[in-house]
Formats: sequence, C-alpha cells, structure tokens
Amino acid sequence: MFGRDPWGGPLEISNADSATDDERSRDLDRGALMRQLDETQQSWLLAGPGDQAGKKKKKYVDLGCMVLDRKIFMWTVGTILGVGLFIGFVMMIVKLVPHKKPAPPPPDQYTQALHKALMFFNAQRSGPLPKHNGVSWRGNSCMKDGLSDNTVKQSLVGGFYDAGDAIKFNYPMAWSMTMLSWSVIEYKAKFEAIGELDHVKELIKWGTDYLLKTFNSSADTIDRVVAQVGIGDTSKGGSQPNDHYCWMRPEDIDYKRPVTECHSCSDLASEMAAALAAASIVFKDSKTYSDKLVKGAKALYKFGRLQRGRYSPNGSDQAIFYNSTSYWDEFVWGGAWMYFATGNTTYLSVATAPGMAKHAGAYWLDSPNYGVFTWDDKLPGSQVLLSRLRLFLSPGYPYEEILRTFHNQTDNVMCSYLPMYNSFNFTKGGMIQLNHGRPQPLQYVVNAAFLASLYSDYLDAADTPGWYCGPTFYTTEVLRKFARSQIDYVLGKNPQKMSYVVGFGNKYPKRVHHRGASIPHNGVKYGCKGGFKWRESKKANPNILVGAMVAGPDRHDGFKDVRTNYNYTEPTLAANAGLVAALISLTNVKTGIDKNTIFSAIPPMFPTPPPPPSAWKP
Repeated sequence: MFGRDPWGGPLEISNADSATDDERSRDLDRGALMRQLDETQQSWLLAGPGDQAGKKKKKYVDLGCMVLDRKIFMWTVGTILGVGLFIGFVMMIVKLVPHKKPAPPPPDQYTQALHKALMFFNAQRSGPLPKHNGVSWRGNSCMKDGLSDNTVKQSLVGGFYDAGDAIKFNYPMAWSMTMLSWSVIEYKAKFEAIGELDHVKELIKWGTDYLLKTFNSSADTIDRVVAQVGIGDTSKGGSQPNDHYCWMRPEDIDYKRPVTECHSCSDLASEMAAALAAASIVFKDSKTYSDKLVKGAKALYKFGRLQRGRYSPNGSDQAIFYNSTSYWDEFVWGGAWMYFATGNTTYLSVATAPGMAKHAGAYWLDSPNYGVFTWDDKLPGSQVLLSRLRLFLSPGYPYEEILRTFHNQTDNVMCSYLPMYNSFNFTKGGMIQLNHGRPQPLQYVVNAAFLASLYSDYLDAADTPGWYCGPTFYTTEVLRKFARSQIDYVLGKNPQKMSYVVGFGNKYPKRVHHRGASIPHNGVKYGCKGGFKWRESKKANPNILVGAMVAGPDRHDGFKDVRTNYNYTEPTLAANAGLVAALISLTNVKTGIDKNTIFSAIPPMFPTPPPPPSAWKP
C-alpha cells in the first residue's frame, strides 16, 4: 500500500505483521532525516504557524453570547457612535435656535372671572395702599381709624370696607378671610397654576393683619374684641354724618368714625378664631407669622367659649346690618378650624359634641334654611369640613358617630340642591332660591356652588363615584353640573343675558351701589352731601369696580341697574369671597384638592409602634 509522503516523496507502508508501531515510526523518522531538504521545505519548517502562506491569523471579540470578528465589531461601534453624535448635534442646534412656542390655550371663563373677582378686594382695601394695588382711582383712606376714638385710642387702620360704604364689619370680614383661606388650602395648586397664589395670600394677610389689631393678640386671655369701625344706622333721622348718611369717597372722609367693642360675643370671637386658624395653615411655611395667628386664634376661641353671648344685641348697628342668630354654629365651625390648625383634640371634642350639633341646628331638617351656607350660618360648611376629616383621616372613636352623622347630613344637603327634590325653588332662568325669593340672592348661590363642587372633589379624591339620595345614586358629575349651572347663571347665562360680575363679559351692571366707584377721581373733594348728585345720577359709574359681584336679580330673574337700589346693585365682601371659592373650584386646571395640607398639624391618630427588640446575644 502506498501513501503520500508529507515531505514530497512516495511512502511505502509495510504490512508485515512482525513490524510494530514504534519500529515503523523510527524507520519513518530516520528516512526523513536522511533525505536532503530543499529550500521550500526548509522555509516551511522555519516559518511560524501564523506566517504560513503569508496569511495573518484573524482576531475575534468574545461578547459572551457571541463571537465577532474584531474589524466588524469596531466598525459597528464606530458607526453607532457617529450616528449618536450626529443626532445629538442636531438636537443641540434645534434647542439653541430660537423658535416660537405655541400659544397656551385660553383660560376658561371661570379663570377669567376669578382674576377679576380678586380685584374687588383690592378696591375694598382700607388704610395705606400698597403701590401695586392696581386700582387707579383708590388711595389711602381712614388713616386715623381707632386713634380718633376716645374709648379705644389704638390704631385700627387697615382691613377691608364691607360693601358700597366704608364700614368695617369684623363679623363678615372674618368669614370672608376664612373662605379665602379655605379655598387656598384646598386648591393651592390651581391658584399657583393661574398665577394668583401670591395675590390671594396677600389679600388674606391684609385681612388677618387687621384682625390681629382688633384685640390683644399677644395675650393668652382677653376680655374684649372690636366688632366694627364706623356706623351706618340712619333710622333715627337727622343729618349726623356717618358712613351711610354721607355719600363720599373713603379718601375724603373727615367725620368721626366710632369704634364698637363687645365683651361677650361668642359668634364674632369664634369666627375670628376660625379666620386666623385657617390662615395659619395657609402661611404654615412662615412659621413666625403662622404661630402668631394660632396664638391669637386660641385667645379668641377661649374668650368666645367663656364669655357667652351674641355680638349683635337688639337695636345695635350690628343687628341692623349683620345680625347673628346664634353662636353655636360658630363653636362647631371655629372648633373644627382650631383642630386643623393645632392638632389639639380638645377642639375636635367641642366641634363634635352631640349637644353642640343639636344647638347648632344639625337636626333641624325641617327648617326652611337648612343647608343654606352664609356668613351667619356656618353649619353646612362645618358639616362638609368635618366630613372631609372622616373621609381622609377617620379618627374613629369617640368621634366617629357624630362625624358619620355630619357626613350623612352633608349628603342630604347636596340632595336638597338638586331640582328634583323641591327643597328649594328655582327661577325660570335656573337660579336656586336659597333665600326664598328675598333680595340679594347671589351670595347664597355662590356659597352653595362652592360646597357642591368641593364635596364632589372630596368624593373623587376618596375614590367614591357619588352619593345616595334615598335609594337613588348620583355621580359626582351631578354635583358639578349643579355648581356650574349656578355660576354660569352669575356670569351671564340668565334671562337678562347679563354678567353680574362687573367687568366680566360684554354686558354687566354699570351703576353699582358703591361710593368710591360712583364719584369721579378728579382731585375734587366732595363732602358728606356733596356726593349726593353722583348717587342720584343716571349715568354709569365713572370708575369700574372690577370683579364686584352685585346683589343680583329678583325672584323673577328681573334686574334693575339702579345705583340707589342696593338690593340689586350693591356688592359685599362676603359675597365675593364665596364667588372666589366657587370659581377656583370650577377652573379647568387638571389638579384636584390638596388632601394632606389641612392635616399637617395633626399628630398620628394611632400610637407609634414600639421599636423592635435588640438582637439576641448568647
């Protein structure tokens, strides 16, 4: 058998049985060495394995899951990096080159109206006005309030005028500040989104700074509170100058403005406590000021609880214009706000005492005014506020029973706002008649709209789709529809096709019952009687009182734009506070309520669990 010799010659392989493998191997090696090698063969022996035939060994990259040729790998990586750098360069150019941003969507009508509604408070400021007040026809006014009173002899400069006059009624003013603070606590993100957070906080502070002046806010115990500055009773006849007899700009007032104090006024003191307590939550990031507000609120609530009595005795100026029918609802309302501001359960115990709820009218379901939230009756607001506590914090025993009662009553109040239950009449134009056809209805309408809209947001935040009216279930959208319908009525969707907010829309009242707005700002001082000609004028006001919500139409949707008829054309601080709260709750900003800020002062409801035991040591 012949084979091929690897060195180039023939190789004969012997098949002899006597030859062993080793012998054949030796013979082969011996034959090879004996043979003369040519140059080519020698070059093969001397060359390295990788140099054979002039070829280089390929290099590879091991990626773990696969093995790639190194050249292909480097080319791929380089390509990816190059493309990435190119894309990054293009994106940098796009960002650096100025380009026109798309215009944001126009604000909805509620936001537009809200901007204006807040400006009404700027126009009602008393005292030295800030440079950025934004109302050109207003100036510093009543700079001697309190100092000119022989009894008080302390500065009561500041605060807000109540309506179309220059009286400072602390009772509705305090309620207005509570309402503004409540709206900020719930909808801070909305105020911030529309650029009004700093503005509304400034207005609240303007009011609370003044309220702190009306009692000894540095003391733990007080014995008196200022109820009002100025006087308006003209029923006794005569021509004695006062804030209702005279028709003159606040800047020109030169008559004496008496100060009214009270020594037993549980309603006023508790409402003022609520205002300061709610504001302390708004300003919780300013610890010094927040603590000052809480200290004042504690003194006021303590005073109200100890010195029982109504702030508006029969025949008084307060009773004529802002009569308080009871102080029990203020105990519940003020106690709830005090609890949220301090976390002290003593206040919650007062607010949820069954006897307190009974006296406040929580069980007077047959009352024609049940569910009507006003500056006088805070029970409906208290019920909503304490329902919030149950929905999100659920403090349990011993508060659960009365909180559940308030929650059920809140559901009933919401049912009463719906037309199908006939609790209240509606005008043909769609306005709910919460004051049963009496004048000045809009202040009640906006408050109900706020409670309905807010409660629907509470239910949404609690993942509750609606509530029951008897056996019938209604979604939260039903409440919002009611709230929108009422505010839409105020903003012009009514038989008059008139906006009842001055400066909003194309048609609004031009002859607002307001001294400052009706008298020209022309450098001429008109005395007490000198302004009568402007009061009686048929012409439109020379100054536009932007954002003022007037008293509103009658029970037949009729309206008379007459300056001398305050039942149609006079705005008030309390009414506009409710309007602001309702508008912010309805603005088309996609944020819900702030669930937690109101509870920031409340300690954990349940004791902290004990720490785990230390590690066992042998």
